[in-house]
Amino acid sequence: MEIVKKRNKLNRYIKHSKKIFIMAHKDLDLDALGSSIGMYQILKGKKKDCYLVIDDQKHELGVEKILKELEGCLTIIKGDAVASHLHKNSKKNMLLILDTNKKELVQNDSILKLFDKTVIIDHHSLGKTTIKDSFIIQDDNTSSTCEMITNLIEFYDVSVDPYFATVLLSGIVLDTNNFMLKTTAETYYAAYYLASLGASAKKVQYLLKQDIIEYTERQKLLARLEILHDKVAFTKATPYTIYRREELAKLADTLLFFNGIEASFVIGKVDKDTIGISARSLGNYEISKILEKLGGGGDEYNGATTFKNKTIKEVEDLLKKQLKKQEGE
Repeated sequence: MEIVKKRNKLNRYIKHSKKIFIMAHKDLDLDALGSSIGMYQILKGKKKDCYLVIDDQKHELGVEKILKELEGCLTIIKGDAVASHLHKNSKKNMLLILDTNKKELVQNDSILKLFDKTVIIDHHSLGKTTIKDSFIIQDDNTSSTCEMITNLIEFYDVSVDPYFATVLLSGIVLDTNNFMLKTTAETYYAAYYLASLGASAKKVQYLLKQDIIEYTERQKLLARLEILHDKVAFTKATPYTIYRREELAKLADTLLFFNGIEASFVIGKVDKDTIGISARSLGNYEISKILEKLGGGGDEYNGATTFKNKTIKEVEDLLKKQLKKQEGE
């Protein structure tokens, strides 16, 4: 448990900070939001002034439900409002980045320059664009950032409301695909611990419920499925439909359940000018190694990247070229 090993240094950073700003990656998912809320609870328990920095205009269904249910319970600000909330003594400010370590993936990279003190807590692999001059607690053997924060909550013996325990559990369930991927004994123990705090499995399933129209749109992609190298599931959308990033991720998860499939890649438009790739692996394909060559990132089991002003066919060709290279290694 890397986060437990480094807890003393983390505690010193927190102790000497008056105002702490929590920021996760763009397009918040349940792991990013759950770990952010879990850390928020830890900091509130330590009597710190803390803020959640969220610039996303749209949210996936589970994230939207949580933010609506917690409206007024969390101090949420936009990135452009951070400067006005800073302590006049710059040494008293801290930026805490969760569930990513890449500059281009954070909610608002323009605020990075406002802080002399930045801490990163993440379960994804480091890369070329990892934010420099930061205290990094990174553990890519851990299922999720929610699992890391749960370890911290137990070690600090923080009192957590059952609702917040449920949100943390939902992040673990999401990132492990219902405990099917990247799950260890420590992952099960974290889930058990959250259940002991009152986390509701029924509520987790509610947060993970899908929109039936979005589900139907994802199924259309199955009709375009290709099998590459006898073990890689690959599919691409038409250029006429825009998908949310998490929709592509959910389909990539689904494709791993087919016999003989060891990795999956899904390509689709995520906005008018952006093509996204979502990828998953059972461990035999190094997703991060493939996607970092394409400007993205991840870890051994999952990852994503995006391309501006390219066609789906161009992105497909770039991806297949990288897959061919890995097969030849």
